Order: sequence, then structure tokens, then C-alpha cells
Amino acid sequence: MRKLLDTEYCIRTYGDPVLRDMCVEIGRVDAAIRTALERMARTMYRSGGVGLAAPQVGLTTQLVVVDAEGELLQLVNPRVIERSGQNVLEEGCLSLPGVSIRVPRSQWVRISALNAAGVPVEVEGEDLLAHVLQHELDHLAGVLIIDYASTLERSYVERQLAQTAMEAR
Repeated sequence: MRKLLDTEYCIRTYGDPVLRDMCVEIGRVDAAIRTALERMARTMYRSGGVGLAAPQVGLTTQLVVVDAEGELLQLVNPRVIERSGQNVLEEGCLSLPGVSIRVPRSQWVRISALNAAGVPVEVEGEDLLAHVLQHELDHLAGVLIIDYASTLERSYVERQLAQTAMEAR
């Protein structure tokens, strides 16, 4: 068990207050940031996700890892700088296990960020990759997919999550 804790994080789930925190910008990409990104990537892959943001593992820094198209993206201080179009896709979230919600997002985005080496990069994403990038950036602002749900749907999902949490105890 100790080895797992050294190499991966635990996913925080709905109700954990860290998921609603506004994440702070990172001033410098150093070894600790690179290690956090690597651990986040291992956690994402182990959990079967295509993206993971820092708050989902209890960190309140602007870090995101994404692998929606067979290439790992490790992004520091990511920002949407351009967007176009709109589509709606069914989204799930590692922090809301078993929940999926139809979320409207831009169909195409361009993101600016720093990579794991601290070098400025731009990433473009369309369709699924665009949704994943926007989903993970939402996490950095304390926004969850449940926030896109109607009042009725949100009530149902919250009951479903409470039931799942009770069964896990």
C-alpha cells in the first residue's frame, strides 16, 4: 500500500470541499511540479480516465493532465485563448463516479499553458479533446459537471451519489 501512495494519488469525490476551490497559478515549474504531474498521470491511467485536474487529487494548483487521443498532455496554468462552435457531449467525471451529464461546450479550443519543462505551449482540441480540456479547466475554477445539470437532474444525481457513498461504507 505504501508504494501506491508514493506513486499515485487518491481521487477526491463529490462533496469534498477541495473540488470547489479556485486553484492558484504556479509561479515556476520545478521538480515538485513535475512529480505531481507524473503522479496525476499515473492516477488518471489507473482510474481509466482521459483527464485529471489537480483538485481531484487534493491539490489547489493549476495542473491538468489529459490523454484523450493517445498522447499525454501535462499542462501548467492552462487558459483557453480561443474557441469556436458548440456541441453537447455526455461527460463523466472521476470525482462523480457513475454519473454522466450532457454538457454544452465549445467544439474547438486553443489552450495556452506551460508544459512539464516550463516551456510555453499551445494545444488545440476538437470534439472529445476540446470537451476534456474544458472539463479539466472547469475543475481549476471549482466547477463540476453537476453544475450543468437541471435542478431535477442535479437532485437525482445527488441522491444517487449519496446512495453510492452509503453503500461504500
